[in-house]
Amino acid sequence: MPEIRVDGMLVNAAEGVSLAVALLSAGRTRFRTSLSGEPRAAVCGMGVCMECRVTIDGQPHRLACQVQVREGIEVRT
Repeated sequence: MPEIRVDGMLVNAAEGVSLAVALLSAGRTRFRTSLSGEPRAAVCGMGVCMECRVTIDGQPHRLACQVQVREGIEVRT
């Protein structure tokens, strides 16, 4: 089971799932905050809605639903 770091905390994630699934499975219901201050999370799960944007290994605006979990990935919401 891969171990990832989310906002500085270690999280175990299932092998072969998307990062969005791993975050939701870990109880994360907020992936980002909208410009108006609303919490946002994955909606469509296929890269159309853009609501699951996170920073992955220092690269901002990555779609969590389009990135497969891998050992050691670092995510900032």
